[in-house]
Amino acid sequence: MATAFAATILLVFGLALHFLNAGGQASIAQDYSAATFVGSETCAGCHQTEAKLWNVSQHKIAMQHATEKTVLGNFNDASFDHYDVHSRFFRKDGKFLVETDGPDGQLTLYEVKYTFGVDPLQQYLVEFPDGRIQALSIAWDSRPQDRGGQRWFHIYPNEEIKHDDVLHWTKLNQNWNFMCAECHSTGVRKNYDAKADHFATSWAEISVGCEACHGQGSRHAAWAREQQSWWPFGKRVDPGKGLLALLDERRGVTWPIDPQAGIGRRSVAPATLRKEVETCGLCHARRASFHEDWMPGQWLSQTHVVEPLARNTYHSDGQIRDVEEPYNYTPFKQGKMFAAGVTCSDCHEPHSAKLRAPGEGVCLQCHAPDKYADVKHRHHGNSGTEPTCISCHMQTRTYMVVDPRHDHTFRVPRPDLSLTLGTPNACNDCHRDKPAQWAASAVEQWFGPNRRGYQTFGAAFQAARTDQADAAALLGIIAADRNAPVVARASALSELGPWVSPANVNFARSGLSDPDPMVRIGALDMLTNVPAPQIWPLVSPLLADPVRGVRIRAVALLANVPVARQPQGDRTHFDQAAADFVAAQLANAERPEARTTLANFLAQRGQSAEAEAEYKAALRLSPLYTTAAINLVDLYRQLGRDKDGEAVLRSAIVVAPRDAAVHYALGLTLTRLKRTDEALAAFQMATELEPASSQYAYVHAVALHSSGRAGEAVAVLTEALKSHPNDRSILSALVAFNRTDGNAAAALTYAQRLAAITPGDPNLTKLIDELREAAKPPAR
Repeated sequence: MATAFAATILLVFGLALHFLNAGGQASIAQDYSAATFVGSETCAGCHQTEAKLWNVSQHKIAMQHATEKTVLGNFNDASFDHYDVHSRFFRKDGKFLVETDGPDGQLTLYEVKYTFGVDPLQQYLVEFPDGRIQALSIAWDSRPQDRGGQRWFHIYPNEEIKHDDVLHWTKLNQNWNFMCAECHSTGVRKNYDAKADHFATSWAEISVGCEACHGQGSRHAAWAREQQSWWPFGKRVDPGKGLLALLDERRGVTWPIDPQAGIGRRSVAPATLRKEVETCGLCHARRASFHEDWMPGQWLSQTHVVEPLARNTYHSDGQIRDVEEPYNYTPFKQGKMFAAGVTCSDCHEPHSAKLRAPGEGVCLQCHAPDKYADVKHRHHGNSGTEPTCISCHMQTRTYMVVDPRHDHTFRVPRPDLSLTLGTPNACNDCHRDKPAQWAASAVEQWFGPNRRGYQTFGAAFQAARTDQADAAALLGIIAADRNAPVVARASALSELGPWVSPANVNFARSGLSDPDPMVRIGALDMLTNVPAPQIWPLVSPLLADPVRGVRIRAVALLANVPVARQPQGDRTHFDQAAADFVAAQLANAERPEARTTLANFLAQRGQSAEAEAEYKAALRLSPLYTTAAINLVDLYRQLGRDKDGEAVLRSAIVVAPRDAAVHYALGLTLTRLKRTDEALAAFQMATELEPASSQYAYVHAVALHSSGRAGEAVAVLTEALKSHPNDRSILSALVAFNRTDGNAAAALTYAQRLAAITPGDPNLTKLIDELREAAKPPAR
């Protein structure tokens, strides 16, 4: 009987295990989506060493409650003056208090509720009644006194940030709930109530815990408990151990050094989706979240808009600018180390954040010391202070006044590009007393003239940024180069937008099928100015793209195609992508940018009333966000409500009197209202406030010419042409104006310049022939 009973038990549990394993993939996927946070204390039960190491390292970025143990700053009735604001830090009744300028500019008393970070600085957070948590712009320099620390300082030391500035500590851009929380706490949910304009933000852990990188841990904890059970039949077979993603890209990989080149080669080719880089990118990328259900190991574009090589953040050769910190994701992805298959934890121990070897020893893991740590490579044997791998290949820029960061592109120093592109270089970072030509000559003498490096796209982006005639051709070369970094290809496609034509649309077609979502999004950006019905066959397949960020970009391009004109087979995918798009904007409903983007989409879908409500909501959130005002005015234009549009712009000018775009929009509105003199004054103001804008100059000139002031119109265009020598609109207007005014010779000159940048245009060729004939002196 006992034997029969045991056999029955084994049969039952055997069948159960069989069914569990047979359906394992489906059940695991469902469970993953329902996974919950368990906290680092649970993780520490099995991972004591890792948890201890992480607790040591994460305090540098931690958010903590303000207590005697966590607050480093001097709150012993200390004071700090910044421009005309006298701030005071003190304690009372066990609380840490600061008296400083509030949202109305008046000195107000606030309690510091949380600390933010430890080294090399610590910021302080104030909680407001509406649930907003704001970061003070006055921070504590926690470095030792002999290094300049132990002092209060302002993170914008050379700027007077008044209470009505978006950078003021009480305003949008210093808001913890949106700007900071995701990367400094674990399991954050913003819980913003748009109707009440109120936050009830929550977190699983106040600081950065295990699940910040590994995702919700309930499934993993359950799996671990099962493995510890004495009962053998309940143990679940799960190669993934219940984790949302196995960050196992280094497992079994070696880097044997090629004896000839002296460089390590990865034993296994890297995967297209680099799980670890995408996971680290959550907090080490310049990005904006549009979905809170991030999962490790997925493309970052699944839940975030990732910035490529943007003009304001990067120099044309991809080097980071000093003003805006780009973090390391995009710099790393444009570098040769990434292309070779290096991942973050090849260099950094992820739980302690320490290097795997001290100093440049981490570089010499894969670069033979006898070749790369030798004076023959460094050429600085008699310099007194010998440079390191880091000083030459990882330039340092300082952010937030005291926080130095290394560029993770690992680029070859290119002082020659400093001469042609005006970009910085590592050589002159040290040799500041020498010109770039001196450094370029030295590098050429040491290594020869063909010192290209891996980032070869600088000339193309510089041409685009300076409106050069060959910009489109150069960008096309980068976009088509499969060996170029994906972030460069994505950026090149995006930059091609103003030059899209039948001749280069195939670059977009190819980019739309690229395995990296950043490239697909860049290809969609390239098509922004093409009418949606024309690109529907090209773009509509991406409405069902597996990456959410691609889908919402695609549906934004196709938004103005009415349902009746959509192919029947695409409508379901369009509706699903549209729902993703709306949800992405509502995820950031506290931001005027998101409300405006949603309004634009609704306006394109013909939902005018809903769009108007969203524009007005954006302006309530921030009257300084004038883009919402300008777009609302454009909606009023479509509805025939230009008088309402004028009122909106007049209000915007009160809060932003030096915003050129508002004056320009006012000029357009007044033109439609047939108030010509006022319109001309508005156009002139826009041009004066932003003289670098070719568009403002062009429209101002057209308005002048239409008013019979032809001489002034030509003068405005001629001046603008000095800064924009290849601007097609300006050249076309100069051709037309001079031809109309009977100056065929001048018109011919401008037409020939236009032909040089738009070759093959038969209409332009015909016009040049006519102008040549008209410019001939009369026969005697």
